Amino acid sequence: MAVDRERVAQLVRELLAAIGEDPERPGLKQTPERVADAYAEFFAGVGTDAAAPLAHTISVSRGPAPDTLPSGAVILRDIIFRSVCEHHLLPFRGHAHLAYLPGEQVVGLGALPKVVDILSSRPQVQERLGEQIADVIAGSLDARGVLVVLDATHECVTMRGGRQPDASTVTIAARGEFADPAARAELVALIGAGRS
Repeated sequence: MAVDRERVAQLVRELLAAIGEDPERPGLKQTPERVADAYAEFFAGVGTDAAAPLAHTISVSRGPAPDTLPSGAVILRDIIFRSVCEHHLLPFRGHAHLAYLPGEQVVGLGALPKVVDILSSRPQVQERLGEQIADVIAGSLDARGVLVVLDATHECVTMRGGRQPDASTVTIAARGEFADPAARAELVALIGAGRS
């Protein structure tokens, strides 16, 4: 379902009036439409199939490089994502780090950030976002293990409440062989390698 821009704009006008502002003042007159456009972008993932980017897989043994069978994890670090926290409708943003242990099928690396983008383009909480990403990858590929590490800053922490501008939240979701803490320790170390 697409965002109802007209309805969002009307609600923003009401919100502006509710906080004591004049929605017709020159600086705010176009704000309802701007917010509606932004929400259409922020929430484009609502109703979108997050598994769709993973539909085209490549056979490891019968694919373009059958002599290069992966023996370890495929890791994609530093995928930039942004979302909107469903508790306060404030943004959070950060980096997603994904790893999977391939079975017979692999996927083009460009498909993984698309999964993150679709799932983060919904009202979210970081904990659920990581779990959803892991579930989609595990459910779409014959991966023997999946690991998702999210590191994000939340404006509900940095701008209000505790007002901790340097605080970040790290969550881990693991499936299959990576559900064992010892099995995922090397991956977590590799994800953090080279960071200062």
